[in-house]
Amino acid sequence: MIQFVVSVLLFFVIFFGLAFILNMLLRSTWLMAAIYPIIVLMIVDDISTADYFTGPGEAFSAAFSRLTEITVADISILGAGFAGTIVSGFVIKYLRKSGYQMF
Repeated sequence: MIQFVVSVLLFFVIFFGLAFILNMLLRSTWLMAAIYPIIVLMIVDDISTADYFTGPGEAFSAAFSRLTEITVADISILGAGFAGTIVSGFVIKYLRKSGYQMF
């Protein structure tokens, strides 16, 4: 149970930080939220990224079948990462509205 709580918190913080830095550098608020499903697919599947280009039919079917097999705990952890990217977008928007030029 402790590992689950730590994992949820860790994914939230990691993806909040990644999205925050990406938003600061590229000045696009919701880019990481759009990229997040691709990252989830890369985390969940056991397929090489090159296989998506060499054999896309088999790779995508295997990836989506693997995606349907994840458990509720995995969905909760990955959902916490997505929540981190969304919260980061709102924080960046608030900081920009507050007048911080860096954001």
